[in-house]
Amino acid sequence: MAELQRLAIAPTQLHQEQICLTAEQQHYLSRVLRLRSGDRFIAMNGQGQWWLAELLASPDQSLEAQIIQTLTVDTELPIAITLVVALPKGSGFDEVVRQATELGTSCIAPVISDRTLLHPSPQKLERWRRIAQEAAEQSERQVVPTILEPVPLAPQLQQLLATTPGTPKVVGYLCVTRYDAPHLLNCLQRDLGFGNQQPSLSALSSMVIVTGPEGGWTEAEVEQAIALGYQPVSLGQRILKAVTAPLVALSLVAAVAEATPSPISTTLPG
Repeated sequence: MAELQRLAIAPTQLHQEQICLTAEQQHYLSRVLRLRSGDRFIAMNGQGQWWLAELLASPDQSLEAQIIQTLTVDTELPIAITLVVALPKGSGFDEVVRQATELGTSCIAPVISDRTLLHPSPQKLERWRRIAQEAAEQSERQVVPTILEPVPLAPQLQQLLATTPGTPKVVGYLCVTRYDAPHLLNCLQRDLGFGNQQPSLSALSSMVIVTGPEGGWTEAEVEQAIALGYQPVSLGQRILKAVTAPLVALSLVAAVAEATPSPISTTLPG
């Protein structure tokens, strides 16, 4: 069904087998895509569920949709990724959100670091959420990533890595430059049990990837992240732009996670 258009809907739009389309969605389906009554599309709730739906014309000439079939799909990474990005200047974060969604991240957390120049308005947050929804539709994601509100770096890092007893461990990687740090690829292969290596972390279900601003992290920020339990990692010998580093890191995660059979269920020998 790759040829069918995908449309993200809110859970509140679903009533039994009917989908109540918003005016904006009706305009998009009928005016932009030129769909008519009887045409079909894929509805997704952004929380892992897909449906085959058919457009219906109502007596008042508006469009609604009827669910035809529940679809079983699996397009998500086998591990949940939270991407923490120190906000770049200008509109660079728009593309970070779009491409990070395509690469499979579960949550995107913009943060304000010591060298962050951008202090976004509330309208920016809504824009980023719309971009994530559009990118999830385009890339056939089951889940629309959560976009968190921009907050200072330190409290966000502490909260994201915190776990409670009995819950799976979360691993955090801090991408750094000009430091003697292992390559992220080597750390991922170790922690996800790639090839013949045994994973060093059992019951690993999620990870946090942190990338810095223009000019990089300050010494104090690096030391603070290490104290919170983050592993400093390198993305290679070249200095990457603030909008490039998140995409390189996520590409490495996706490649290793999808090449490793069932990394989450792998257990250490007893």
